[in-house]
Amino acid sequence: MSSSLLFSPISLGPLKLANRIMISPMCQYSGHDGNANAWHLAHLGSLALSGAALLTVEATAVSPEGRITPGCLGLYSEENEQSLRHVVEMLRGASHTKLMLQLAHAGRKASSARPWEGGALLSKAAGGWDTIAPSALPHKPDEATPRAMSRADIERVTADFAHAARRARRLGFDAIELHAAHGYLLHEFLSPIANQRDDEYGGSLDNRMRMLLQIFEAMRSELGAGIALGVRVTGSDWVDGGWTIEDCVTLCQRLETAGADFVDVSSGGVSPLQKISIGRGYQAHFAARVKQAVKMPVITVGMITEPQQAEDILQSGQADMVAMARAFISDPRWPWHAAAALGGKIEGPPQYYRCLPSTMPKIFGDIATNQR
Repeated sequence: MSSSLLFSPISLGPLKLANRIMISPMCQYSGHDGNANAWHLAHLGSLALSGAALLTVEATAVSPEGRITPGCLGLYSEENEQSLRHVVEMLRGASHTKLMLQLAHAGRKASSARPWEGGALLSKAAGGWDTIAPSALPHKPDEATPRAMSRADIERVTADFAHAARRARRLGFDAIELHAAHGYLLHEFLSPIANQRDDEYGGSLDNRMRMLLQIFEAMRSELGAGIALGVRVTGSDWVDGGWTIEDCVTLCQRLETAGADFVDVSSGGVSPLQKISIGRGYQAHFAARVKQAVKMPVITVGMITEPQQAEDILQSGQADMVAMARAFISDPRWPWHAAAALGGKIEGPPQYYRCLPSTMPKIFGDIATNQR
């Protein structure tokens, strides 16, 4: 039996996974009115055959104004739900990979052009819309100012997340990740850089965490105990005076008490002034600090590209699971090669068995090679 931790099982609350490889959500900016289409079927279908235990569907907005771009997926209408149902059914029919959906609201970073179209905020004339945020502070000085959210807005957004969670439950997702990082709405509430409110949702750390915890509890109530629910959090704003790793630790402890099944630790995105020390596994130390303070599984992400690198992160106790995105675009069969390198075993489609070179270790166990 392999001693590789990367290819050992793990549980995220009620969800049992065969290995510790997660495919991170990757925005494709290719939907229409929030609906998934043929591109999503092809993109996710390829990833579902990779052997990763957990495949995460891209950041999916809980309301039309919560989309990052007009091309982002949503789960706020019956049409959205039906289009995503088609994707889920296809993935279930082709693979045993577990499926997670990331639910999000882009806040003041919404109403943007697609990255390959420049990524700037869109005017209404160009198909954009008014944005909302904790405070009337733009992400960049030259961008349009978002509207500061009222109490009614906060209640409405909370309800939007709960309604989207209900739709996700109907669709049969195995897990939900609540997006509270990368400078989007819930991260904006957490960070003193974006949140300068003077009511119970601003000021102290407890107040700035209130919106996220309120939404988490509403989603937990909708999902029940049978679906894993976790949060993508930020380890640092990488800006003096911003959100810190110690703030993150406090938040994760509160989330664990509230019933979170895991946290996924990323960083940055709330300010163009950020100074990020980018390098191989550059966010793993944030996950390691969180892991010291909680009992629930901790996932790390960020420039993890090599099998031994991923294994070393787990063996050293920095995290319980690794998440990757770009590595899977470069190599959609990354787990196959990782299993071969680390002596792991993996589940693969028998249709592909004959494609393995004879020199590759038997990563799928006893492989039948008979051909006609």
